[in-house]
Amino acid sequence: MLSTFSLVTPTEILFGRGVIAQLNERVANLGRRVLIVHGKNPDRLSGVFESLKGVDIAQTLSVEKEPDLKALMAAIDQGKSLGIDLVIGIGGGSVMDSAKVLAAMLPSQTDLMSHLEVVGSGLPLSARRLPLVLVPTTAGTGAEVTRNAVIDVVEVQRKVSLRDNQLLPDLAVVDPALTDNCPREVSLHSGLDAVTQVIEPYLSSRSNLFTDMLCKEAIPKGLHALKQLMAEESTEARDALAQVSLFGGLALANSGLGVVHGIAGPLGGLCGAPHGAICGALLPAGIAANRDHVVDANQKARVDQVIGWIAEVFETCSDQALPQFREWIAQNGLPGLASIGVTDDHIVLASQAAASSSSMKANPVVLSTETIENIMRQSF
Repeated sequence: MLSTFSLVTPTEILFGRGVIAQLNERVANLGRRVLIVHGKNPDRLSGVFESLKGVDIAQTLSVEKEPDLKALMAAIDQGKSLGIDLVIGIGGGSVMDSAKVLAAMLPSQTDLMSHLEVVGSGLPLSARRLPLVLVPTTAGTGAEVTRNAVIDVVEVQRKVSLRDNQLLPDLAVVDPALTDNCPREVSLHSGLDAVTQVIEPYLSSRSNLFTDMLCKEAIPKGLHALKQLMAEESTEARDALAQVSLFGGLALANSGLGVVHGIAGPLGGLCGAPHGAICGALLPAGIAANRDHVVDANQKARVDQVIGWIAEVFETCSDQALPQFREWIAQNGLPGLASIGVTDDHIVLASQAAASSSSMKANPVVLSTETIENIMRQSF
């Protein structure tokens, strides 16, 4: 008997090398006065901006780090008087999350805090968002196809989500060519995030037939591609990681995540380290903790299968797969949590918050606060 499940996806996904050439034609049907949200280096995208001949660019907004509540509220206030009727986000996960928030809140009469999880009221959006197009330039978060936006609330040292199905865009344009020659460190961090985001939905207690189909192909593909990319720049590997990132976004939007992201949210709010780096540092120990504590036979088989894929890619036995994976991550520039600014105090505080985080609810087994803290210490 087939299991019952529901799916949430963008209206349209356009994937492939060179599809960015279709952006002008597609956005012209969605709006005229455009807000473009981009990363800190817009020169990389000058050709894309120049191609947008069918619209009036009313404003551009540069996002240089993960979006924080104060900056977003200021951008919302500034943008409300500009008559914007379309938002385009072109960049990494932080850029696309910012674009989602602005598309949702510019037409809204309510304040952003009333819709935030954990620190706010978590209310559904009260107004229909503006038309939204998302274009990733890194392969990691899959934010172009997810229904949440992560916001750093500096005052309480927490990263929380604005979560609503309306945050799914009208159009996601995924062109792997936009990720070519991305800096090596960014490629490692974002690539590890992409891999984590297909592993955790596969192990999730909410996994379903659709997400399994995505993840079973994407996990070994992502591991192979990331290994290849750390050895040399590769168009083939860039294409593969872009696909893995997209699949991860679709999977997590429909089956949730797990312990790695459950820790990464609170820990990132405390220390300010890049999200992908935190996930990459935690991933081997997070998988090991699930292997050691899961009881359900089907879930245990899934964990073993993931470890088997890692063993195959890194050419070792299953018993050595996770230690060797961690060593490979360290050798390629991410020795552990300490190297990205995590301290002992951060670990103690994050372990308490992580146990109740939204991502942790989909982990295949309930993990104690002590186990969560131990994952961080093993990843230090």
